[in-house]
Amino acid sequence: MRKLVIIPAYNEQGGIVKTVEDVKKYAPEFDYIVINDCSTDKTLTVCREHGFPLVNLPVNLGIGGGVQTGYVYAFRNGYDIAVQFDGDGQHNARYLNEMADKLEREHLDMVIGSRYIKKEGFQSSGLRRLGIRYFTWLIKLITRQKITDPTSGMRMANRDVIEIYAKNYPKDYPEPESVVTILKKGKKVEEIPVQMNAREEGVSSISPKKSVYYMIKVTLAILIAALRR
Repeated sequence: MRKLVIIPAYNEQGGIVKTVEDVKKYAPEFDYIVINDCSTDKTLTVCREHGFPLVNLPVNLGIGGGVQTGYVYAFRNGYDIAVQFDGDGQHNARYLNEMADKLEREHLDMVIGSRYIKKEGFQSSGLRRLGIRYFTWLIKLITRQKITDPTSGMRMANRDVIEIYAKNYPKDYPEPESVVTILKKGKKVEEIPVQMNAREEGVSSISPKKSVYYMIKVTLAILIAALRR
């Protein structure tokens, strides 16, 4: 089984080395690729100085476009498993082998790393947890499956889902919408408990001012995704 870690990075000069070293230490059997989403800081320079495998996007595509680029790379290069892994140091690579074992052993299509099964480690702000619970409720209403951490960016996919996402992936705040898309296609998705870290560098793409827009936009996107097959 060929396995790939997709690391989307936008202005992650302070965290990208630590992220890659974490992957190399705890998941050495995984290949990895950094998707530099036209960063305006020194992310590209840092990656090149350290010799990291890299796709350098000439224009900023946003998180959805960056992640989809990784899935296109995985699909074209024949990977059987691909996992999204944030470049800001929030995810822990020590869970990657456990996720892969569960994906293969239980013949799943996707495994999501969830903060909210054991509720250990960094739990995000109270306002965001409220939003996450809302999306958990909405997704269960639509798909009849409970996803405790629908905004988690730590998710591992098999070859079938890699192909789906390589062809079509949400561009804006993609995580809840993308999981609804594959659940409606009958794909098997489960979660494992993980601990995540607080962001050490950079800033979140969802500011307090954008929270209302985020909630409305993602709700509409989920409803539209539920109508597609």
